[in-house]
Amino acid sequence: MVAVPNGGGGRSALSVDSRRRATAIFCFALIYLVWGSTYLTTKIGVRTLPPFMFGGARFLIGGLLLYGLVCILRARRGEPPPKPTRSDWRHLAIVGFVGVFASNGGNVWGVQHLASNQAALLNVSATFWIALLGTFGKRAHPLSSRAALGLAVGFVGTALIAWPSQGWAALTDTTSSAVGAGTLAVLFACFNWAVATNYLRNVETTLDVMTFTGLQMIIGGALLISAGLLTGEGQAWNWNPIGLAMLAYMTIFSSCLAYTAYGWLSVNMTPAQVSTYAFVNPAVATLLGWWVLDEHLSVAQGTGMAVILGAMLLVNWPAAQDSAR
Repeated sequence: MVAVPNGGGGRSALSVDSRRRATAIFCFALIYLVWGSTYLTTKIGVRTLPPFMFGGARFLIGGLLLYGLVCILRARRGEPPPKPTRSDWRHLAIVGFVGVFASNGGNVWGVQHLASNQAALLNVSATFWIALLGTFGKRAHPLSSRAALGLAVGFVGTALIAWPSQGWAALTDTTSSAVGAGTLAVLFACFNWAVATNYLRNVETTLDVMTFTGLQMIIGGALLISAGLLTGEGQAWNWNPIGLAMLAYMTIFSSCLAYTAYGWLSVNMTPAQVSTYAFVNPAVATLLGWWVLDEHLSVAQGTGMAVILGAMLLVNWPAAQDSAR
């Protein structure tokens, strides 16, 4: 997503490493806790606001805030606003479409028909796609046999979570069909998120992390709002205070802060390390869903969660071992 410059010659390697480690811890904490809570806030938000407009407003406003902050900081240093090159705009368009429009559009639409904890658990599948797709590209990381086994086990766990409680009979039930559509939308979103994540790792751009993140959010947010208007959501928009409060939280914390943190991690950490956010997010989402919305997991979903967490240990254990050496 951005070429990270080397530290100045006067700084010791220990100082740079310490700052990098502190930044990594802060960024991981943000995506762990903030993104773990967004399933609840999205579920509450789309109860009163139309999904594509809700998601689009979140990213468009968040992107404008980030880009505006970049311009202010540059102006204070006497520098002009950033000027993306043609190559930058191509990368921004791709990531804005795949990583914001397709990914978050699928998630925000799908969560209408799912419990927030189920949506969170389904999103764990992005972890396995990230690790698998991370074996391709200029910064590829090969999978060990243990990690490959973890991927296979993880997809089995995802199937357990996605499988309707009524089995095949759910295909003829209207409510279950809606749940199935929501499930497919979330899984589609997860794959697109993984594609965008690994694309970012191989992108060379003249833009810094905040600028790139802000502009991709503006593009993706505009596409989501356009989709909402084309599907008639403009007429359903309202100024419900609860929905707007959820939108404000998502815009500031999830889009501006956590999204920027994720962009930094995508560049500076391995795919397996970045994907560890899926360890914590489902736990946070399940706890909040139970506490606020009285949501519960079925036996199959609970089993699937256990299988997935075990699979994630298999996928990420080699990375943890290597980083400790």
